[in-house]
Amino acid sequence: MDIIILKTFLEVYRTCHFGKAADNLFVTQSTVSARIRQLEDELGVQLFNRDRNNIQLTQSGRKFLKHAESILNVWNRAHLDINIHEEGKIPLVIGAIPSLWDIYLIDWLAKVRKKYPKIQIVTEAVSTDSLFRQLLDQSIDLGFTYEFPQLDELTIKEALVFELILVSTQKDQTVDKALGSNYIFVDWGTSFSNEHTRNFPAFPTPDLKIDLGHIAREFILKCGGSAYLPEPMVKKDIIEKKLYRVKDAPGINRKLFVAYRDDSDRKDFVEQLIALHNRKQ
Repeated sequence: MDIIILKTFLEVYRTCHFGKAADNLFVTQSTVSARIRQLEDELGVQLFNRDRNNIQLTQSGRKFLKHAESILNVWNRAHLDINIHEEGKIPLVIGAIPSLWDIYLIDWLAKVRKKYPKIQIVTEAVSTDSLFRQLLDQSIDLGFTYEFPQLDELTIKEALVFELILVSTQKDQTVDKALGSNYIFVDWGTSFSNEHTRNFPAFPTPDLKIDLGHIAREFILKCGGSAYLPEPMVKKDIIEKKLYRVKDAPGINRKLFVAYRDDSDRKDFVEQLIALHNRKQ
């Protein structure tokens, strides 16, 4: 199967639009349509419902999606391994939930780079489902997530516990005021959402929801407001009195897990890398 056709299928899925997919792939819309038709002919099924402005996967398309991602991930990993081995370097692919790069992985990555300068590192920000699929098909060496699924093929360990605190650009705010119209709800995962609901059962649907902590921080610093953010991320802002902790708001602890395959040929090396986060510089 042509890898280019798989990339086209995934781009149409992501954009829900043949024209936008064509622009992103630097080809004509007729080329995109022809590739999708070719793929559907090879599989013998229709992959997309073609509404004018809303292209959606069919049931067969949804089934094929995970296979397309897996095939492309394996292909990319094979390409990476072959090219890097020719240079005598060690390839390492790290996947993580996007928001984790804000609070943990940048510092850890710096430690890895300093101790192992010959590593060729590829980082990916992926969804939870995609992360575990790529771990299982070995296109990612290790992954970081908030979730703890029961998968026999994977070793999953607690890597870090961090505290999310409610901060505001206004000094001496009460919780009720901090959770008002200028509150930014940051999506720190399912357990955070559940704890947030338990602490604030009457909290209305937020006017603004942001997936990435650093974006929420920049927004409230520029426009004013409040948000639950990791204590290390805002420590300097609090010292400089750009942000203030809402004193009567409870902190919410969040666990970070690291996952990798039990049968990986890099298992010992991966475990050495994971241990770096407990070491002082």
